Amino acid sequence: QVQLAESGGGLVQAGGSLRLSCAASGRTISNNGMGWFRQAPGKEREFVAAISWSGGSTYYADSVKGRFFIARDNAKNTVFLQMNSLKPDDTAVYFCAARRAYYGGNYYVRSNYDYWGQGTQVTVSS
Repeated sequence: QVQLAESGGGLVQAGGSLRLSCAASGRTISNNGMGWFRQAPGKEREFVAAISWSGGSTYYADSVKGRFFIARDNAKNTVFLQMNSLKPDDTAVYFCAARRAYYGGNYYVRSNYDYWGQGTQVTVSS
């Protein structure tokens, strides 16, 4: 089993930046694709970004492309989400998720992730 713990959320003004971290425990995630999703009040949980197990491929939702950047440090068993030029519409609870090892299915699909963190709140004020 993999346990995931997000951190780094908070309150920021529009135009600001935050860096989210997702620390994994239980076993290594170096063979797992990883993703970030978010859920705003009253809305479905949506895909934000993902990174392949090797780190060689990254994927982004159109709404965050060019502003958010996902990275991983397998030595630290951690995944990051750098969020720049934040907008009020980015306000949501952000969740880290892990896929099963070496799984190559669609990174954008929520059901292709097997492990989830508890989430961290990001609030962007206008």
